[in-house]
Amino acid sequence: MNEPLNFNPSLPPLLSGHPVLPPLDPFEAAVSAAGSGEGEAGDLFWSCATETIAFAIVLEPDVERSRVQEMLFVLMVSAADALGAICPPEMGISWNWPTAINANRASLGMARMVVSEGDDENGAPDWMVVGLELGLKPTSDAEPGEDLAATTLWDEGGVDVEAVPALESLARHFLTWVHRWESDGFKPVHEAWLFRCDGYRKSVSLVKGQTPVIGNFMGLDNQGNLLLKVGDDARVFAAADHLSPETCALPVVGQDDKPEV
Repeated sequence: MNEPLNFNPSLPPLLSGHPVLPPLDPFEAAVSAAGSGEGEAGDLFWSCATETIAFAIVLEPDVERSRVQEMLFVLMVSAADALGAICPPEMGISWNWPTAINANRASLGMARMVVSEGDDENGAPDWMVVGLELGLKPTSDAEPGEDLAATTLWDEGGVDVEAVPALESLARHFLTWVHRWESDGFKPVHEAWLFRCDGYRKSVSLVKGQTPVIGNFMGLDNQGNLLLKVGDDARVFAAADHLSPETCALPVVGQDDKPEV
């Protein structure tokens, strides 16, 4: 028998939990609260669904607009550490630029980000929201591994992982990485993110508009934008323009073992 869901998770003091009942989306709830002025920095909206881990955090940036997307990569790096602490060691967490999160190379979920249109007197956005949505348990009767394109923590061996303890771990690791970002800048985040990136230094396909662009994934710039070598040209693609799963940079089939150096 499943234990009753805990509506009062143990969160770090800087975060305030706000449970969101399905089918409402905690990310949309966070964006609505931030946009209306009812939400404030540190508000964490989380889903009470038991088959997914979904949450969103309201932030009030104090850096210029070009840098706020760094927090998206902070969140993803912190999630990898959190999942590594609660999941079996054989579970490999990786991702595709900029938001798709994988477990053992199958799609586990994604990171999300929205930034306010208005800026404060210092040129920083009034607010932003970052969030994660990860598959926790299967929602169908399919056998584990049957759908090679999608997976859950349960399918990958994390059968003992529950939503609320996972949320608590994710929140703690997020604040740890935020502190490191504040102290050391984007460099350690940049390095940790590239370490787990599927497609780094390999051929990837990126959807720009309606047209796929294929090139060599050279790395990220200082704000997390994609550096792509297309033919003889080096091009930069903004992370903020590729936040949907359909526009992520995916490794080209057959090119995984042919890195360009």
